[in-house]
Amino acid sequence: MSRLTIEASTPLCLLQDAGRFGVRHLGVTQGGAADWCSMSWANWLLGNGLDAAVVEITLGGFAVTAEEDCLLALAGADLGAQIDGQPLAPWRSFALAKGQTLRLTQPLLGARAYLAAPGGFAAPQVLGSRATVVREELGGLDGMGSPLGKGATLGYGGEGLAAREVPLALRPDFTRDTPLHLVLGAQIGQFSGQSLFDVFNSAWTLDSRADRMGIRLLGKTLHYQGLPMISEGIPSGALQVPPDGQPIVLLNDRQTIGGYPRLGALTPLALARLAQCLPGAKVRLRPVVQEVAHREHVAYLQRFEDR
Repeated sequence: MSRLTIEASTPLCLLQDAGRFGVRHLGVTQGGAADWCSMSWANWLLGNGLDAAVVEITLGGFAVTAEEDCLLALAGADLGAQIDGQPLAPWRSFALAKGQTLRLTQPLLGARAYLAAPGGFAAPQVLGSRATVVREELGGLDGMGSPLGKGATLGYGGEGLAAREVPLALRPDFTRDTPLHLVLGAQIGQFSGQSLFDVFNSAWTLDSRADRMGIRLLGKTLHYQGLPMISEGIPSGALQVPPDGQPIVLLNDRQTIGGYPRLGALTPLALARLAQCLPGAKVRLRPVVQEVAHREHVAYLQRFEDR
């Protein structure tokens, strides 16, 4: 098995895959890559299954040294990646010679980069996934939800394809002000008319109070006019509105049930885009019906099969 030695890391650098499913009735959240699109492209570059385990590097501060010659792949945010001081752009596979160090420093464009290795990084499966959820102490290299730490080794055992890049036309443009699609939810009709106007006609600022559990949006105060709710299951991307009227987008590490009213849920593609936005960024929401969101999702997945 080939190995990389971690030379630098932060608590925000985690081993992730597509997530943990079929266990929410036990109170276990899904976890998984926040930007599943970039994770999938990183794996595609090496011919891996799209759900193979990768390293999710948030905001930089991560470095690995190769213990033997290898082929790796990097997709997602531009975090100032360098190989022994030489710049490396994302969205491509690349060779890392024995003794060379790959270092990701700080955000230049986007927030999360994904590092893939042939066959995916090795780690024990916990409830069907290697995804790290720190709060629940599940997944990761040790199976106990620990972030990646300095001195640890990342093992992998596959063989990569020849070096290649994601075509420019298929790379997400993190500079574009792309509206985030929201599938309307069951409580949408119980908000005031003014609130419904404000949701879709105002810019929302991403609060610094954000993590893999959720991101608070700052903007117009929204007013719920319905009756108190009984807690119910919460889907990925749920846009819930607590009593202060400032909505929260719930992400991969969210709780499994909750009692705040919800305007709806962001689509998976919108969640991937949101995962690349830094605190202080402004976003807009756009309503979409479920059938359209499903067609867009299927069409995006088809991109991987056509190449």
